[in-house]
Amino acid sequence: MTVIVLGLGLGGFLALIVYGVNPPRASLADTLARLSQHPAPAPAALSTGHGGGWASRLGRHAVPALKWLGLPTAGLRRDLDIAEVSAEQLLAEKGAALLAGLLAPSVASLLWWAMTGTGPGFQTTVLGALALGAVLFFTPDLQVRATARRRRNELRHTLSVFLNLVVIALAGGAGIHQALADAAANPHGWGAAQLRRALTAAEVGRTNVWHELGELGSRTGVRELTELAATVSLAGSEGAKIRVSLEAKASAMRTRSLAESDGAAQSATERMSLPVVVLFAGFLIFIGYPALQNVLAGL
Repeated sequence: MTVIVLGLGLGGFLALIVYGVNPPRASLADTLARLSQHPAPAPAALSTGHGGGWASRLGRHAVPALKWLGLPTAGLRRDLDIAEVSAEQLLAEKGAALLAGLLAPSVASLLWWAMTGTGPGFQTTVLGALALGAVLFFTPDLQVRATARRRRNELRHTLSVFLNLVVIALAGGAGIHQALADAAANPHGWGAAQLRRALTAAEVGRTNVWHELGELGSRTGVRELTELAATVSLAGSEGAKIRVSLEAKASAMRTRSLAESDGAAQSATERMSLPVVVLFAGFLIFIGYPALQNVLAGL
């Protein structure tokens, strides 16, 4: 009975892989109908780091069911916007990962049975499939959150550089708008692109630039941007007060960045001490075990 169940699992696993990698071709009528339709607008969030590969094609049929369960959550949707990954692609990858986790133990058990003639029981295989499926199901979430966290840190670093350049430009006699434009033109990367987009939106929409930066902070979860918008709104928009406010904010961000870097370095140092202790303990056991064995054998 176990061999039959494992064989069915292997056959289903291989069939789903073939279907996901090489899906059936659409009929001529469906193709002509699709060509006659107007092109749909591009999605708001496109993937830049997670290309739609075989995993997305394999798990796209699970997207409606996962949406019905309420996925992704509100916090994960914010991370998806920052990572520029569509919700459909994430849910497709989660469905493919869940399917792979559920079927992989059955395939491994069947291969082990074929090579050795013995293998784990049916209950062990089912428990392993459930555990592996649950772990792989949350793996795409971890990747998206890691990308969002990295981009938030990049935006904070870019904002610190941006404020320093604005303060220098203001000290040189430039106006606030000219200082903002000059400071945003120099940095590069995703964070600098977001700041330039906010400045462009303020210029085109004739809105307050600090309000746009505050909206960017609320959308990305970067608290420093919202605090900066609130501070500048209290100081005004012109004159020496705004320069003092920006200089104080830049100094605070530099101090916080240095403190975080120092804490990360100390944490890395503490983590490095554990392997050294384990290596030293292994060395003591290596040189002390023969002597201890000889002492015990002489008793």
